[in-house]
Amino acid sequence: MTLQCRRRRRAGGFTLIEIVVTLAILAFALVLVAGYKGPWSRGLGLRGVAAELASGLRQARSQAIASNRPVAVGVDANRHSYRVGTGAIHALPTDVSIELVTIAGERRGARVGDIQFNPDGSSTGGRIALADTQRRLAIGVDWLTGRVSVANVR
Repeated sequence: MTLQCRRRRRAGGFTLIEIVVTLAILAFALVLVAGYKGPWSRGLGLRGVAAELASGLRQARSQAIASNRPVAVGVDANRHSYRVGTGAIHALPTDVSIELVTIAGERRGARVGDIQFNPDGSSTGGRIALADTQRRLAIGVDWLTGRVSVANVR
């Protein structure tokens, strides 16, 4: 009877070779999944740039309301960059064209200017147009409410 118990114990487990092979297959699958990079889409890239810039504008509006003082977002189309308040300069891709439309008082050059957000949530308003070879997006800032929106431009 003890012989039967020993046979049952052996039949119920896995061998070391089976475990090593299973771990090797899982490691191979992990390498394949981790190394996968999906196809890059210009449209998605432009949409990402617009979302990043819109997020910076929304952040400036929130800072202005929270700190009870004006906060400006500086856009430099020549250097493909923007800055929220006195924060760090954020670079934008050089293959994306940038066009800034804002009031004359906020212009610091032909392609450089600010969109300022006030403590009550309003702003000076404006529009930032982003384009690549195939698509064009516009980020609009409403002067009355400070609302930031992203839209396709035909």
